[in-house]
Formats: sequence, structure tokens, C-alpha cells
Amino acid sequence: MNHLYQMLVDEINVGIHVIDQNGHTIIYNKKMMEIESMVDTDVLHKNLLEVFTFHENERSTLVQALKTGKVTKDVKQTYFNNKGEEITTINNTFPFIENGEITAAVEIAKDITQLDHVIKKNVLRKRESHYTFEQIIGNSRAFLAVVEEAKRAARTSSSVLIVGETGTGKELFAQSIHYASPRSHAPFLAQNCAAIPENLMESLLFGTKKGAFTGALDTPGLFEQADGGTLLLDEINSLDPALQAKLLRVIQEKTIRRIGDTKDKKVDVRIIATINEDPIDMIAKNRLRKDLYYRLSVVTLFIPPLRERKEDILPLIEEFIHKYNTLFQMNVKTISEEAKAILFEHDWPGNARELEHTIEGTMNLISDETEIHIHNLPFRLRNRYQKEGKDTETGNLPTKTLQEKMVEIEKLYILQALRENNNNVSQTAKILGMSRQNLQYRLKKFHLSLK
Repeated sequence: MNHLYQMLVDEINVGIHVIDQNGHTIIYNKKMMEIESMVDTDVLHKNLLEVFTFHENERSTLVQALKTGKVTKDVKQTYFNNKGEEITTINNTFPFIENGEITAAVEIAKDITQLDHVIKKNVLRKRESHYTFEQIIGNSRAFLAVVEEAKRAARTSSSVLIVGETGTGKELFAQSIHYASPRSHAPFLAQNCAAIPENLMESLLFGTKKGAFTGALDTPGLFEQADGGTLLLDEINSLDPALQAKLLRVIQEKTIRRIGDTKDKKVDVRIIATINEDPIDMIAKNRLRKDLYYRLSVVTLFIPPLRERKEDILPLIEEFIHKYNTLFQMNVKTISEEAKAILFEHDWPGNARELEHTIEGTMNLISDETEIHIHNLPFRLRNRYQKEGKDTETGNLPTKTLQEKMVEIEKLYILQALRENNNNVSQTAKILGMSRQNLQYRLKKFHLSLK
């Protein structure tokens, strides 16, 4: 029977630890040994407090059950084994009572050590992880010009509109501006306007007054939470036009009114907005209010797509290799010229984000190699490269997309019109049938110089 009892205790997939009335361990099963990285001889018949150590503000739940007779359920406990390694468990602890006397205490434990470490790392990363200009990677002339504009914008509290395709790093620029500004000590909050239903977005931005609607509580909105700091509104054109009008009022008057409230409250918040489409087109389609656009675009940053700054691909590759070497405990040092050629050939519609995901996927396919080769690249890239190679042999060169070709033609046409009008912006705009402001917008968007 003793052998059967021992086998049952060891086969149970929870840790079991029992101490007698003197605090000495009398039962210590196999699972508990695994959780605490110890063997039974380290613990059995020894005083628990001589084997394990606890934080100053924590006490052993087993010892407390023995002393007080108190039952505890699902209590998290962190302590250290005899090697000084941190252990975290969820415990159910209860006293064993015979003839009205506590003669032992029993603890049933579930291991959450790894989970606890992950949570702590995520919390720490969230506290520490913010982007600065030093982390922005790019050597191309057009990209460095945008970085310089962003640095100058960081000195003030003016609204900033960041225009760029998906994956170009708009939030990276927004955070860098905030943490380089006098507001760096204050909150930086970000909200994707396309991720929240319209009926919830207003209360999220401006907060609610208790009783405003069923279940409403006194809740501060993002403007109140970001007071003194910066609020990033991503995909601003996704907001309902009526809400865009309310947002414009808040930006102009620097006051907000919670839903259901009758009083205005002053707020000091810098707005940085992002948009991944041409804002002029969005205005024409009535998806972005013209007055809100003018209010937000005090400073406008146009982040060029990766296909227009291919000299930045190599430093980005090097950075991503370093990042995933650290995360995956690998030792990839370089990339072959053949693999590099494929990455330079690709147009990167997903921009730097797509490139990062490509490097991450590539390194998942590497075993002990220290160099990335063609066969390590994702199939979609290898397949396209081979197909384009065959097309080239037969004289059918790969073509650009219609949108890329239209942009190219538009740029050339504007440059030609400027040359014919001696770089006179007003005259050129008149010839092209657009406003002067619209032409200046496109000059900046295409990074065209009048020199």
C-alpha cells in the first residue's frame, strides 16, 4: 500500500508538499521536485525555512497554514530554492487537523515560473520600450531629410501629420518626436482610429460621465490621460466626419467635455496624426475634413516608401539580423550576394515591416548556418526571382505596377511644368489646374526641389 500511495502521489501532475507540526517536510512528490529543481534528499525531513527563502514581505503559505489553521486558495507565491533560483507557483494550502489539533499542513502547487517571467519581461519592455531618433535606420538622402524635419518639429508643440504607407515606421517617428520634445516626461498614448467601433471611439477619446448611458462610469478619455504629453491618432481618416469635427474643436479650444457632462475641462495635449493614404485624395473622397487636415498638418512629414530608398535596405537587414540573433540565440553574421540581390529586386509593398518579417521568417529556416542564402529566403521571393529570371531571358522584363507608373509620370510632368515656368510655383499651379497649396503639397510629397 505504501508503494501504491507513493506511485499515485508521484504520478499526479501537481506539486504536493506536506510538512509536519514542526515544519519538517514529510511528503514531497516528483512534480514538486520538477517545479523547484530539487531532489527529495534536499527537502525531506528538513525544516522548510532552512531549505527555502522568501522575500521580506512574503511568508510561506505552508507555515502560515500550520500556525494559523487558515485555508488559502489560488494564492500566488514567489520564493527561492536552495540554489537561489526564483520559483513562482499558484498554491492551495490547508491544515491537517487530528483530534482538534493541527498536526500537518498540505500544499498543492501549480508551476507558473516561466509564465511569470514572461509577464515581468513584457511589463519591463513596455515601460522601457520607446523609440528615439537614434533608433531610426536609414542613410538615403530623402529619408534623412524627413528625420531632420522631425527633429526640428520636436522642439515645439505644434500638431504633426505623418503621411506614409503601411510599414514605413510612422509610429517610430511619432514616438521619436515625443521623446525628443519638452513633453518627454509626460505620457505618450497611441490609438489606432480604425481599430475601435465608431460608437465607442468618442467615449474613448473624451471620456464619460457617470450615468451618461447605461453602465457609464466616470472615466477619463485619452485626452485627459495624455494631458501634458502627446496623443498619437493613427489612421485619422477612419474617424467618422462628425467625430472629426469634435476633434477639431478640441484641438482649437484645448478643452474637452466628457460624454454626459455639462462642464468643459482644459487639456494640454500635442496631437500627432498619421495617415497611410494621400490626404488630398481623402479630402476629395470626403473621408477627411479639409479644416481638420489644415489644423493637423502644421508640420507634415512624408516618409518615403522603401522602394524609393533602396540604399536603406542593407542597414535595415543588418539591424534585423542582429535583433533576431538576440531573440533566437543564433549567430547569423551576413547575407550572400545572391540573396541580397533578390531582396534589392523586391519592391517591398509592406516596406520596412515586410522586410523585418522576411528576415524573421528567413532566420526561422536556418539551422547552424552563419550566412543567409537564397534557399533560406521565403518561397514567395525565391519563386518570383526565378520567374523573373526566365522572363528576362525571353525578353519580357518585369514591369511596375500601374500606381507606381502613374506616380512616376506625375512627378515627371510636374518637373517639366516647373522648368517651363522657371520654377514659378503660382504660375505652374495655374497651368496644371490646381491650387498653389496643392502643388506645394505634391512637391513635398515627391521630395522635389526647386533648385
